[in-house]
Amino acid sequence: MASIGQIVNPTPGNDALSRARQRAALVPDCLVEAKRIANTVIAGWHGRRKRGIGENFWQFRPYSEGESLSRIDWRRSARDDHTYVRDREWEAAHTIWLWADMSPSMMYKSTYGSVSKESRALVIMLALAEILARSGERIGCPGVMEPVSARNAAERLAAALMHTPLTGGLPETAMVRGWSDLILIGDFLDDAPSIMARLGPLARRGLRGHVVEIADPAEEIFPYNGRTEFTDPETGERLTSGRAEGLREAYRNAYLARREDLGQSLRHLGWTFVSHRTDHLASEALVAVHMYLSGMPAKATHGGQF
Repeated sequence: MASIGQIVNPTPGNDALSRARQRAALVPDCLVEAKRIANTVIAGWHGRRKRGIGENFWQFRPYSEGESLSRIDWRRSARDDHTYVRDREWEAAHTIWLWADMSPSMMYKSTYGSVSKESRALVIMLALAEILARSGERIGCPGVMEPVSARNAAERLAAALMHTPLTGGLPETAMVRGWSDLILIGDFLDDAPSIMARLGPLARRGLRGHVVEIADPAEEIFPYNGRTEFTDPETGERLTSGRAEGLREAYRNAYLARREDLGQSLRHLGWTFVSHRTDHLASEALVAVHMYLSGMPAKATHGGQF
């Protein structure tokens, strides 16, 4: 039967630079797509707004005796018989660390998915950087870019990724300070206990975590039939099944149980979990993460668990 999916084979050590260049070439296109998606969901996205020191207008309120006369907005006060003060918005930049897993398994794309998992992860990460930077947050990437507070944080992150590509697996987090947010994007195909062994200590350090699972539709629905050869992209091991359809029910049960176990374990830590398929719009994952960052419960959508 025809192949349902394809994957770029891991590059030999002598050609590692070639693979790095391929991924670097992918970044500019992902940045353009990220900006397009960010613009579709930016309406209503706000940081933790409150009154205080800053440059942006917050609200008008009645003048209180003893306040500085320099804060009075005379134009607004001239509209009626009251005196009003112009308040500005408090700018409290929060540090948010972004990370996308670039393991070999992320290179997979089936005929059911619109893009590879790698491409979707990069787009979501850069789109988050774009939107959060507009909200005044400080954006960083462990081992790639120190946190910055700038409107062009997405461009800076894209440039950093072209010179210091992301690696596979979970990131080193020694540089991540407590009371920050850490957003991890990947397929998380390892068993839940192994993943939680790495994430548990981070939660105990005070980090708020948000995990975005990227899945290709074929990984979830298992559409294979007849004689099929499966290859592990991490180890190269092969498994041949004479009747792949006979494995479908057991595989799907195990796959969904792994996802449910991981989601419950993360919620037990106080972290959040979003499952996103590459045949869905990237904006769905962005909206879900935004709601979690804003402290609002996210709604479940088809193909995802929030």
